[in-house]
Amino acid sequence: MNNPNLATENIILEAKALSRHYAVSKGFLKGHATVKALNDVSFKLAAGKTLAVVGESGCGKSTLARQLTLIEEPSSGHLVIDGVDIATANTTSLKALRPKVQMVFQNPFASLNPRKQIGTMLAEPLLLNTDLNAEQREARVREMLKIVGLRPEHYHRYPHMFSGGQRQRIAIARAMMLKPAVLVADEPTSALDVSIQAQILNLFMDLQDELGTAYVFVSHNLAVVEHIADDVMVMYFGSTVEYGDKKTIFDQPLHPYTRALMSATPAIRQEDRRVKIKLTGELPSPLNPPTGCAFSTRCPHANERCQSETPVLRPLANRMIACHHVETIV
Repeated sequence: MNNPNLATENIILEAKALSRHYAVSKGFLKGHATVKALNDVSFKLAAGKTLAVVGESGCGKSTLARQLTLIEEPSSGHLVIDGVDIATANTTSLKALRPKVQMVFQNPFASLNPRKQIGTMLAEPLLLNTDLNAEQREARVREMLKIVGLRPEHYHRYPHMFSGGQRQRIAIARAMMLKPAVLVADEPTSALDVSIQAQILNLFMDLQDELGTAYVFVSHNLAVVEHIADDVMVMYFGSTVEYGDKKTIFDQPLHPYTRALMSATPAIRQEDRRVKIKLTGELPSPLNPPTGCAFSTRCPHANERCQSETPVLRPLANRMIACHHVETIV
């Protein structure tokens, strides 16, 4: 299922029923179980737009990010990047696709090699994927350092010589060196101070305006999502529960889980505060998932149908939603 608002857009990335399952041991002599970390996730992303993927820890956000960046292969489903389906692509096609999708990680220090100078690290994508000579690579790196707000003398410095915000700028510069069509950002601001978060978010938006890159922005911070996203996909237990444009979902969240997430977002102004919704019950175990709706163990509106029948994504009120009774609880 896809966001109905994207029908006429230039689609650069599309996931169709994308799933990722893992076989894990249940313990000594207890056999194995299957963990459905990602289950039938579908969406479309247009060039120059931002899709925010939100949800609690363990909902499948980072697993989705690894599929989109070709770090892992999906267990089933299709992933189409710039018109090429990776499920049927050959080795040559996959090699050509990889530079088009880049990633920015949560911890910038862990993603940078402490033994290499910044200039050397930023030049590596150019060395591996272009025919530029050493002088041209250095010129491109220095240009990118300037674009992300770093100074020329930073070229010969090492990662430990920078602050957290500067390291994330370096990580963004490295990801953007090849001018990718899609950038996947996995919690890129969560390890930063609030004032630095705003600077990094503005940098993301400036680069998108300049280069036309599409973003998949993985986050649990809804205040950040409201600032940067065009569309929002809410995930729970590996599946999509609500998906639509940002304004629609923030103005009127419909799924009980989305409403609970929105109510937990802090707000300074009284008029922006929502009535707090407290969820009860336990998170389901991935090794023993509940039948029917995965959210039924915590949903205040769940009934017998929810516990036996899995809801499917369906169009409603200008978004896609997976809930049996959403019309009666709003």
